[in-house]
Amino acid sequence: MRFLHTMVRVRDVKQSLDFYCKKLGLVEVRRKDVPQGRFTLIFLAAPKDMASSEATMAPELELTFNWDPEEYDYGRNFGHLAYKVDNIYDTCQKLMDAGVVINRPPRDGRMAFIKSPDNISIELLQEGDSLPPAEPWLSMENTGSW
Repeated sequence: MRFLHTMVRVRDVKQSLDFYCKKLGLVEVRRKDVPQGRFTLIFLAAPKDMASSEATMAPELELTFNWDPEEYDYGRNFGHLAYKVDNIYDTCQKLMDAGVVINRPPRDGRMAFIKSPDNISIELLQEGDSLPPAEPWLSMENTGSW
């Protein structure tokens, strides 16, 4: 058995791709329109996962866009997506500069949480050892839920 993907439903493809690809840095791997079911599937992967020797087995994020408008609730029973990053501080700063709210700042030099436009919690984890605690992150408060 191997992990294939996590699926999240999105309301706005353009907004979601801007967030996941342009801001977070994932790459669109493939897309499938299913007219008879009235939905589109968009598969994304992290660049480092795609570059590995086992890239054909890279875990993916499946964005499901239902063509008919639908509201989704935000139950925390989904949990969150998690990605390792090379530098938690640089990543959070880049995201903040792009207008993304850091809901749980990386005060510990190790972990931060943000949310997608569809309110999906995303955990960012420092690759390797935690970075030394540093400002402005050390004194930054949580914002909203994560």
